Amino acid sequence: MTDHIKDASKSHWVYKAPASVRPYLQLSRLDRPVGYWLLTLPGWIGLAFASLSHGFAQSDLKWAVLILVGAIAMRGAGCTYNDIVDQDLDRQVDRTALRPLPAGTVTTKQAWAWLFAQCFVGLIVLLCLPRLAQIISLCSIPLVAAYPFMKRITWFPQVWLGMTFNWTVLVAYAAKTGTVSAPLFILYLGLIFWTVGYDTIYACQDIEDDAMIGIKSTARRFGAHVKTAVGICYFILLALIFIATGHEIIEMANSGIDDSFLARFSRTQLLTPTCVVLAIFAAALFRQPFSLKHDYNNALALFKSNFWVAFILISGFYTLTVLWELN
Repeated sequence: MTDHIKDASKSHWVYKAPASVRPYLQLSRLDRPVGYWLLTLPGWIGLAFASLSHGFAQSDLKWAVLILVGAIAMRGAGCTYNDIVDQDLDRQVDRTALRPLPAGTVTTKQAWAWLFAQCFVGLIVLLCLPRLAQIISLCSIPLVAAYPFMKRITWFPQVWLGMTFNWTVLVAYAAKTGTVSAPLFILYLGLIFWTVGYDTIYACQDIEDDAMIGIKSTARRFGAHVKTAVGICYFILLALIFIATGHEIIEMANSGIDDSFLARFSRTQLLTPTCVVLAIFAAALFRQPFSLKHDYNNALALFKSNFWVAFILISGFYTLTVLWELN
C-alpha cells in the first residue's frame, strides 16, 4: 500500500479508496486536486473572456463541464507520463519518494496501461468539441510530451509548463466562438507568466533536493531574488490581461475612430470597472510573493491559493460582460 504522499491531505477521499486502486488514483494526482483545477481554470477563464465579445451562450455550461472532465483526465495522463519518465529522480526527492512508481506499488507496465485509459477519456471529450477546438487541442501534444524533460535541459521548465497548462484557454475560446483572436493570444501569454510565478513558488519546496540531484527550476535560478521574480511575472500578467481585455471589448464595440487605445477603451465605459477588477485580482496575486517564505507549508499554501485567484479573474470577466450588456 502506498503511504500518504507528502503534499497531499491525509483526509482526502483517495486514502479511503480500496488499496488496489489507490496507487492509480495517486498516479493521476487525484489526491492533489489543485493541479487539475489549475488546468481547468484557464479554460474557464477563456470562456469568461470570450463572453466580453460574444456574450453569454447556452452552450457555455456544456463547454465548462467538458473542459473539467478533459482536464482531470489529461492532467492525470500527463502526471502518469511524468512519473514514468521521472521515477528514478523521484526516488531521490523527499516529496516524491512515496509516489506509486518509486515506491513500487505499481509497475511501469501498469502505469502505461493507466496512462492510455486516461487518454481514452480525453479522446471522448475531444470528439465532443468543435473542429477548431479539436485541432487546437491536438497541437498541445508535443508540449505535454516534452515537459518532463525540460527540468533536465533548462532553468525555465516553468515556462514550458505555462505554455502547456494554459493551452485550455485557447481551446475554450475556440469552442465557444469558433475562432481565435489577437487579444486571446495576449491573454494566453499573460497566463504563462501566471504559471511561471505560481510554479516557482511551488518549486521552492524542492530547492535543496533539486540541487542535490541536478534538477533545474526557476526557484533555483532566481535564488535569493525569487520574490522579486515572481512579482515581476505577476506584474507582466496584469499588464497583458489589461491589454487583452481592452482590445477584446473594443473589438466588440467596433470603434471606427483611429486614436489611442485608452481613448477607445474609455468610450466603452468599461475602463474604470476593468481597473477595479484587476485591482482586486492584483491584491490576491501579490499577496503571494510578499508572503513567500522558504518554508514547505508556506509555499504549498500560497501555490494552492491560485485556485481562488483564478476564480476572481473569472468572476471579474463575467461582471464586465454583464456591465457591457447593460451599457
